[in-house]
Amino acid sequence: MNCRHCATPLSNKILDLGYSPPSNAYRSEADSQRPEVTYPLRIHVCVNCWLVQTEDYATADSLFTADYAYFSSISSIWLAHAKTYCEQMQRQFDLGTQSFVVEIASNDGYLLKNFVSANIPCLGIEPTASTAEAARRAGVESLEVFFGVKTAAELVIQGKQADLLLGNNVYAHVPDINDFTEGLALLLKPEGLITLEFPHVLNLLLLNQFDTVYHEHYSYLSLTAVRRIFKQFGLRIWHVECLATHGGSLRIYGCHSDASNYVTQSSVSEILGQEERAGLLGLAGYQRLQAGADAIKHETLSFLLDQHRQGKRIAAYGAAAKGNTLMNYAGIRADLVEFVSDAAVSKQGKRMPGSQLAILSPEAIAERRPDLVWILPWNIADEVAEQQSAIRSWGGQFFTSLPKLRVF
Repeated sequence: MNCRHCATPLSNKILDLGYSPPSNAYRSEADSQRPEVTYPLRIHVCVNCWLVQTEDYATADSLFTADYAYFSSISSIWLAHAKTYCEQMQRQFDLGTQSFVVEIASNDGYLLKNFVSANIPCLGIEPTASTAEAARRAGVESLEVFFGVKTAAELVIQGKQADLLLGNNVYAHVPDINDFTEGLALLLKPEGLITLEFPHVLNLLLLNQFDTVYHEHYSYLSLTAVRRIFKQFGLRIWHVECLATHGGSLRIYGCHSDASNYVTQSSVSEILGQEERAGLLGLAGYQRLQAGADAIKHETLSFLLDQHRQGKRIAAYGAAAKGNTLMNYAGIRADLVEFVSDAAVSKQGKRMPGSQLAILSPEAIAERRPDLVWILPWNIADEVAEQQSAIRSWGGQFFTSLPKLRVF
């Protein structure tokens, strides 16, 4: 395989999680009677541009299907994050009724509905039919396609260039990152603004966040790599913010290289310096990842086995992609975890890929009263613990596995 950005041959594997089904390929009851397709789950780093990337086995259209089950509006924390962002953008960049906002991977309209409420014209670009339809019901115009140069060119012909072009947690999901970035440059007005949010690969490496590795994530992004990709397509990153979302993310602010409205701020050089000091411009900074993943796997298995021997009953909460990565790498099945609860109706009644655990509603926890609830989306553990606080009444406890095992 060659690097998906610079085409340099990839020869430095930094993580191998064995074979796994796609993490969002939830199984119906009928599916559970059929063989399940698995693919190698490995990531490499390019020593030329330092883009970290998943080995290509599964295609985007096989991962992001019409019945895609991830709906952004399920998390109240994420909804609040989106609302705050929209208010900030309106205030800071004077967006109004004459502006045009485009969100790529707009999902169920979780963010753009805030611009709709403010009477700011907007368009969502979302390839999955299930979420795009939910967005339309929320009043968000949605174009049901994968984004790239072709889509951008069609919109430009229609006179639809963006004053604000945004994408939250989509850049890592793009199989052709060059085509996507070139499309950004094409769709953006001469003095327009781009913001992208993505998990920072620095946190993946320093905090052993290996469960964010799955087939739907084609890239794991540093500012170093993204700045280089942007530059190739005439774009400039002029500001960066560090966010707490998804275990530590970056929000980058970009524009055309010759845009006059945006002065490059010191935040850019500060984050680049952090990455260099952490070893992200050399192989040593990446080679710790496998050992960290193995340590978390072994610690989690030991804990589950010990609790099982004590007769404790264990359930999980959150049928999240990151949980599937961890469970499948550790080989955890129904002998150790009874079921998984999730608030997304789209996932209830299905089974987890790989482990085949039944996905039930959150009410199942109170009905079945497990001794321990394993919160798989550890980045929203506090939110889940508050929602499920009733387990304290029967002496139940929560635990998470990352960034290290914690019982609370």
